[in-house]
Amino acid sequence: MIDGILKESKPKMQASIAAFSAELSKIRTGRANPAILDGIMVSYYGTNTSIKEVATISVPESNQIVAKPWDRNALGAIETAIRNSDIGLAPVNDGQQIRLMLPPMTEERRREIASQVRKMAEEAKISVRNVRRESWDKVQTAEKNNEATEDDRRWAEEELNKMVNDMNKEVDRVAAEKEAEVMKI
Repeated sequence: MIDGILKESKPKMQASIAAFSAELSKIRTGRANPAILDGIMVSYYGTNTSIKEVATISVPESNQIVAKPWDRNALGAIETAIRNSDIGLAPVNDGQQIRLMLPPMTEERRREIASQVRKMAEEAKISVRNVRRESWDKVQTAEKNNEATEDDRRWAEEELNKMVNDMNKEVDRVAAEKEAEVMKI
């Protein structure tokens, strides 16, 4: 019983870290990253479609992203979607593709982004702790229902705390890597 609770907790905690890493990949650093365009939806023939589904996204230079649509009729829609998004980049339409030039980031902007990374890391840790709390509630319920002993409860508490500590270390490691990447000029 307790083993099952612990076994289902770990993948949930790892999913929280994976979601955190995915969110970090969308944050702009000094270099171009196609993941910046991930959340942008394009109105393509009346249907909201991900930009990745209507164009090839590439990074020809470290400060440039190019979106080349498969259908040239989608150029205007892609340009409009990028302009209306919150990524803060001005698209340049050359008739064949959309170019996004990433300006060099200022020290102040780098600090803001690093602060944002720390905030996201804290949210990921909260998510991990929420999984722990749910599992701990299940363990306590199992003990109350005489499905587990007091020793099982203590062992489960130790194991859950170890898992949370390991996951928090992983969150800190991922956040530190992203902060270093952001602060690197």
